[in-house]
Amino acid sequence: MQFTVAIDGPAASGKGTIARALADSFGFAHLDTGLLYRAVAMKGGDPVAAAHSLCAEDLTRGDLRTLAAGEAASRVAAIPELRAALTEFQRDFARREGGAVLDGRDIGTVICPGADVKLFVIASPETRARRRWQEAGAGSYEAVLEQVRTRDARDMERADAPLRPADDAVLLDTTDLSIAEAVAQARALVAARLSR
Repeated sequence: MQFTVAIDGPAASGKGTIARALADSFGFAHLDTGLLYRAVAMKGGDPVAAAHSLCAEDLTRGDLRTLAAGEAASRVAAIPELRAALTEFQRDFARREGGAVLDGRDIGTVICPGADVKLFVIASPETRARRRWQEAGAGSYEAVLEQVRTRDARDMERADAPLRPADDAVLLDTTDLSIAEAVAQARALVAARLSR
């Protein structure tokens, strides 16, 4: 069975947490596509060449979840040639037997426009900055909030595959939801689609 769940949204909206929970609940494979961009950025050198040479070991680096890696990923993700180099990898993953959940910025609009379920997960910039600040345990909240706003602008305004919801995506606002509540809403959407 092929079944694809596409989850998009800005940084620290909860999309990764929801994606992992859905993968666990339904036995689907999970790909955090942001890790691809983080790994390319942290490899250094020419980002397009790094994308072409990306391997599984690159996705296990210990520094991929840092604020610096996130910022670097957002910058390289604006390079059209780099995005093209990673598109087929993501599409192949999405077509795997047994189901797949992919989370990122352009999954429902570019990578998997025919996904069975599309979610666009959002939260207020203040909430996302607080989450990221608590997760990182470093710097000031105000600095992280500024980084979140800058990254949002860069992701939404880039010419190639900007961050935006697919026309048929379900909007899930996690600003005032607990993790359990957000996951429950997403799980209900997937279960409903699977039962059709």
